[in-house]
Amino acid sequence: MFSAKKLKLAALGVAAIMSFGILAGCGSDSAKNSKDKKYSIGVVQLVEHNALDQANKGFIDALKERGFEEGKNLTIDNQNAQADQSNLQNIGQRFVNNKVDLIYAIATPSAQTVANLTKNIPIVGCAITDYEAAKLVKSNEKPGGNLTGTSDMNPIKEQIDLLLKVAPNTKTIGCIYTSSEVNSEIQYKAMKEYAESKGLKVEAATISTVNDIQQAAQSLVGKVDAFYEPTDNIIASAMPTLVAVTNPANKPIICGEANMVKAGGLATYGVDYYELGKQSGNMGADILEGKSKPADMPVQTAKTLKAMLNKAAAKILGITFTDEVLKGAETIE
Repeated sequence: MFSAKKLKLAALGVAAIMSFGILAGCGSDSAKNSKDKKYSIGVVQLVEHNALDQANKGFIDALKERGFEEGKNLTIDNQNAQADQSNLQNIGQRFVNNKVDLIYAIATPSAQTVANLTKNIPIVGCAITDYEAAKLVKSNEKPGGNLTGTSDMNPIKEQIDLLLKVAPNTKTIGCIYTSSEVNSEIQYKAMKEYAESKGLKVEAATISTVNDIQQAAQSLVGKVDAFYEPTDNIIASAMPTLVAVTNPANKPIICGEANMVKAGGLATYGVDYYELGKQSGNMGADILEGKSKPADMPVQTAKTLKAMLNKAAAKILGITFTDEVLKGAETIE
């Protein structure tokens, strides 16, 4: 027979074990809590073109890989502003009013707009060249606010070197870019500095809308030997318009990224926007899981770069790719 004292001690021991079990269960469940909760994300994409579409897809795929799946524990409000500032403003305000858990802003103007609308909702950006220069963060290393993301800064030196390999007689490079896009201006200045250090001359024309591309191209095509086009959203959305002027004049275009090559450019060594979107998606997952906050998350640069060559464009231009250029590159016919 147990004494009353022993029975009391035994009961306390069982209670302690049960209490520990409950606490242990809470600890193991806490890792799953972020997946059990229902989340909402607002996605704002500046304009429809292949690079930004891929950045959008990569983000969503990365979230799914991390356990955040639309229709299960995630609702995504996916909006395209069609390059219209008033649309950006309305979309951003909609996200704020709906109190989404996270905003994914694709391209610099998208991020600038939503950053001005909320200082509380976490924002992850993508397809933004320099967050600090765009006044989106205190510094790229330590953002300090509610916004961070991934940069699509190009390997510009390597791209100009590629241009000189595929068109070695180039003396003057033309560049058309959107005057209101900070990322395009940064890339243009970096390209100009490097090209001039190689003894090349640079001619530029700026545009405001898609409607300006043809006239800008015609103003340059007789002055230059080749074109360099940065990851400019308006240019990327209307590459066929540019190519319609440059191809008949036998002027090759080196592009900032692969999707511009697919749309008619000659070649690139640049950012893989799907993979860049996945990097942003993993940053978003870290935020949703409570692992980190935008203020403490350094802006990431692209981890995946790739070369792409357009053989159909080369044929039109009378260019033959050397074995050195072809080595390791993806080609499209």
